[in-house]
Amino acid sequence: MTLLIALSYKPHGAGSSQATARNPGRHRGRRHTVHRLAHNEPVNDHLHAFASLLTHEGRALLDEVRGTEPADELAVATRLRREHPAALVSAALGQARLRQRAAAKFGAEDAGRMFFTPNGVEQSTRASVAAYRAGRLRESGVTSVADLCCGIGGDAVALARAGIRVLAVDRDPLTAAAARANAEALGLADLIEVREADVTEVDTAAYDAVFVDPARRGGSGRGGRIFDPEAYSPPLSWAVGAALRAPRAALKIAPGIPHELVPPQAEAEWISDGGDVKEAVLWFGTEPGLIRATLLPGPRTLRGRGLPDPAVRTPGRYLYEPDGAVVRSHLVAEVAQQLGGGLIDATIAYVTADELGPTPYATAYEITDRLPFNVKKLKALLREREVGTLTVKKRGSAVEPEELRRKVLPKPHGKNAATVFLTRVAGAPAMLIGHPAG
Repeated sequence: MTLLIALSYKPHGAGSSQATARNPGRHRGRRHTVHRLAHNEPVNDHLHAFASLLTHEGRALLDEVRGTEPADELAVATRLRREHPAALVSAALGQARLRQRAAAKFGAEDAGRMFFTPNGVEQSTRASVAAYRAGRLRESGVTSVADLCCGIGGDAVALARAGIRVLAVDRDPLTAAAARANAEALGLADLIEVREADVTEVDTAAYDAVFVDPARRGGSGRGGRIFDPEAYSPPLSWAVGAALRAPRAALKIAPGIPHELVPPQAEAEWISDGGDVKEAVLWFGTEPGLIRATLLPGPRTLRGRGLPDPAVRTPGRYLYEPDGAVVRSHLVAEVAQQLGGGLIDATIAYVTADELGPTPYATAYEITDRLPFNVKKLKALLREREVGTLTVKKRGSAVEPEELRRKVLPKPHGKNAATVFLTRVAGAPAMLIGHPAG
């Protein structure tokens, strides 16, 4: 049996309404924050506006406003309202803006055909990450998935494109409508069934796997992120229980989850895309206790070997900045061993080495200068080196990079570029100056 749990950084709001716990307590008391909205007049208005976009007139209007620049919206709206209902024009222009924003996650072609809610654009998984995760599920033999808390259907789309049959469930009517429209728009309606329902009441016995993505926003999408996993909706304990009841399952939560909350039976995988950490994935039934970091595009995967923390040593010629997924998965020691290096400080995830070694898991910099933290000395050195372009990175420093850049390069005009690392070396504030190696 293979059981997967995925931990993702994708907060939800009102646009992706998830179920709360069925057991009594504070989670039941919060049910009103993600209530069923069928009898809420403003939501009915939103649903009516959304439904109007799916009509022949609405689709034609969407084509007409495609690519409208924000500065032109008022003039375009004024012209179109002479021939179309004002509410429909507003909905079409709003959808055009959302599609433009969504292109970064879904690509221009898909985003130009899909339908979004404001929260859905913000909270959807990047398509490349969803495709990677769906591929792992497919390779494990999964042919059907119950996608609970599906949002606008981004994960369902990736699963269906991997050849997996999907039941996509969300209790928010508008979000479910968007997910259904997206399945149809992308030609995947035969593989994706969308159901508006409370996820705690859905029978998933007929599916090979369950995929759960709890809501991690307070209130009706206007609150801040929730960091207590038991305050998620549904709470982490319910989601884990649902996962354990399924033949295979996936659960997504923020990648900042403390490692001590990862179940001991799990294989944990943190995933980054283009250097940005997106989610962590807990796989059950594979290699319990294994930790891995996966970098996209690629994928490139670093497996943990339970190494002790690297030794602290004097900074060498090269400094390595590990990828965020490596740092989150606590696999800096594996990178240090690959490079024959150590740490510049016991609490800082910078690796240093005397030789330049190739690795996809960290970015290498050649260090030319090491100084104690001193703004005047840094300014003088940059002037001497004719630096006009400065990149400021920091770990273990309270200094704001932009503030430092303004102080040391008030009028940048030099011909050279440099990178300064604000950090600690053996416990003392320091500045390491250099440039990308290679």
